[in-house]
Amino acid sequence: MKHTIIAPSILAADFANLQRDIEMVNNSEADWFHLDVMDGVFVPNISFGMPVIKSIAAHAKKPLDVHLMIIDPDRYIKTFADLGANTLTVHYEACTHLHRSLQAIKSEGMQAGVAINPHTNVSFLEDTIKDIDLVCMMSVNPGFGGQSFIENTYKKIKQLRKIIDANDASTKIEIDGGVTNKNAKQLVDEGADVLVAGSYVFGASNPSQTISELKDLLK
Repeated sequence: MKHTIIAPSILAADFANLQRDIEMVNNSEADWFHLDVMDGVFVPNISFGMPVIKSIAAHAKKPLDVHLMIIDPDRYIKTFADLGANTLTVHYEACTHLHRSLQAIKSEGMQAGVAINPHTNVSFLEDTIKDIDLVCMMSVNPGFGGQSFIENTYKKIKQLRKIIDANDASTKIEIDGGVTNKNAKQLVDEGADVLVAGSYVFGASNPSQTISELKDLLK
């Protein structure tokens, strides 16, 4: 039976009660913490940086899936490794030398992820797919939580799954943006391995129960 990873997006947490929300994820059926780092340049929003991630890492008991939505991410690879990131994802659109970036991430002992924006064709990853541990497929335009899911994502998952299988790669497909109980099962059926859920989880009256129900839906 396929195990689908659920990664609540801390961007949607209550930052006035961050430790409470971290403990909720620790005690829930969620698998990872998803951390969005935004610089206000690559995306039109600024989220949080090193001090906040250091605080999260001090309390988190599950892997940290760090998604860099920043320009020139190579400058910070070692920094995020030192902060405790388990997976570090950089944007295809922000990397001039993607293969070099992937090797640098792996050399620091992290899993290497590549994120692609909704307009980016999955075929651009074909030459590096065996070096990629995780493809974070943006199913909304990056920068802000709470956006509507882009339906073309289903087609892109199928295309990416074919590339992964054709190259005998072990790359996981992660979907980030607009994930709810309405589309989660279809996303997994098309080939997704990891679902990032932000507003859907933290906006719920009972976030832990919402995670549990999402897990049940995917069994």
